Amino acid sequence: MRGSEFRRWVAARRSVRRFRATPIPEETLKALLDAACQAPSAHNRQPWRFAVVTGSQARQHLAASMADKHRADMLADGRDPSSVEPRVEARRQRLVQAPACIVVCLSMREMDLYPDPERQASERTMAVQSAALAGGHLLLAAHAHGLGACWLCAPLFAPEIVRRVLDLPQDWEPQAVLVVGEPDETPADPGRRPLDEVVVWR
Repeated sequence: MRGSEFRRWVAARRSVRRFRATPIPEETLKALLDAACQAPSAHNRQPWRFAVVTGSQARQHLAASMADKHRADMLADGRDPSSVEPRVEARRQRLVQAPACIVVCLSMREMDLYPDPERQASERTMAVQSAALAGGHLLLAAHAHGLGACWLCAPLFAPEIVRRVLDLPQDWEPQAVLVVGEPDETPADPGRRPLDEVVVWR
């Protein structure tokens, strides 16, 4: 796949949020994760970690626990209670309905340590960037396998809940959850900004 063919293929990827109930074979999930692990990373430390959640009860537990935190946060923000529950339920359904949820985490365990906070903050940002690159690879791999997927940032707002519910190691920092499955919708092209709005040439 080269040039314009790749451009058409990558432009056809969509963020899919509704899925058929068809389970994803474990070998397919392993292929997606292997593609994710081919991403570049800072110092080649590969700080990404993945928690794959396919069991119905596990997905329900994760979704319900995150929904409770989301509801509490919105009510604390002063949102109208009548508007809160529909939003909470919509987000809960995205996790419950997807045949697979892949939680993308990072670990600082093997990243460099610096004595000053500025460089240490930069090192952590490099780990975040590395995990995000792996997640991007995973999204493209799902597309290549004819699957739909969507990147959801909700774990950033409830990292301790995600870590506890999934019994993750303490150094795993949840960054996102990717819902994956056979698409049950065909999202419209959301559009992209033209290059002259996002690029400068020097």
